[in-house]
Parts: sequence; C-alpha cells; structure tokens
Amino acid sequence: MGSNMAENHPVGFRFVMKAKQQGATVIHIDPRFSRTSALADIHVPLRAGSDMVFLGALVNYVLSSERWNDNPFFEEYIGSFTNASTIISEDYRDTEDLGGLFSGYLAEERRYDTQSWQYARQRARNAPTTHHSQDSMARPQYVGDMTEPPITDPTMQDPRCALQLVKRHFRRYTPELVEQLCGVPQALFLKVAEALLQNSGRDRTSAFCYALA
Repeated sequence: MGSNMAENHPVGFRFVMKAKQQGATVIHIDPRFSRTSALADIHVPLRAGSDMVFLGALVNYVLSSERWNDNPFFEEYIGSFTNASTIISEDYRDTEDLGGLFSGYLAEERRYDTQSWQYARQRARNAPTTHHSQDSMARPQYVGDMTEPPITDPTMQDPRCALQLVKRHFRRYTPELVEQLCGVPQALFLKVAEALLQNSGRDRTSAFCYALA
C-alpha cells in the first residue's frame, strides 16, 4: 500500500512474487500504476491522501461481517493478543461526541492532552523536570501499575472496551464513503475486503506492506 515495492524494494518483493507463485493474491493500493501494479492481481488506484479512509473501511467491513461473528478464531485471537478487552477511561470522548475532535484537545496549543485516553485505573505521574522536550513543562507520563492493572472485559461487550470503541469509531467508514472520498468503486473495495476475509484464519493470514516510496 502506497509503495512501488517492485522497483524500490526489489529484494523484499521477490518474496511477494514467490508467495504469488504459491497461490497468494497480491493487492496493490496506490494512486500510481507502476511495475508493482502490473505484477499484482488487483490494483486499487485510490486518490492520493485517502489511505486512512480506505483502511478504516476495511476495519469496519471486517468487524461488521457475519463471518467475524461466526468464526470464534477472530474473537479468540484479539482477546488473547491485543488490548481489545481493556476498558478505557470514562473521560474519553470520540469524534462523534465532540464535533470531529477527540477529548483532550488543547486548541491554543494545537495538540492533545492524552490523559483521558488512558486505560481505566491507569495512574499518572509527572515526568522528571530535568527532561527537556519542546519546552520546560513537566509532562504527565502514564505507566502501568502492577498493583492496580487496567480493568478488562473478557466478553468484549462493554461499550467502553477498546473493541467496542473501535467498532463505533469506524462504523462511519462505508463502501459508499470509500467511493466518494477515495474514488474507488464499491465493487472494487468489496473485492479487496472479501479477499482479506477469505484469507484470515488459523492456518493463514494476510500481510500489509506500507511505505512512502
């Protein structure tokens, strides 16, 4: 995604070609048609700068899929190897709640104070004053507390657990929005999304190569 890997990373790309020879589907998502596009099975010429809309729609498509709900592997994997079950602070607010901004935005400084983004029960302490960054202010640092670990919900149904917050945030990213903002026909987007779903399971999965070159 976003890279002409065949020409800019030829040593790594030979493994992509080896995988293709063994039956892998190669998908190239890039505004340009390059040598990588010519060697891919699917080329997606999205508009420059719209990568995150396309990726967000893939997240939404997977999490909304019936196969997600029917395949216990997905839930088992993210429950064991990600922070999906962790409860986020009650102070956190998403962009739907604050007109396009996350909680903690400091307008005058044009930056976010991320205190409200932390796990529930995660504690804060001031950074050492000897540390110098952009200014001499002590910044809050958030550290895990072994005596009071973050709250989790093993069922991942709590509306404040990471998985449910991700679902809520990305549900706006639909195939229709992809067509509108990325310029990618819905049928082509669905072809990519279905290829990813079909290639996900215990025995195999997909790899994303993301670069700027």
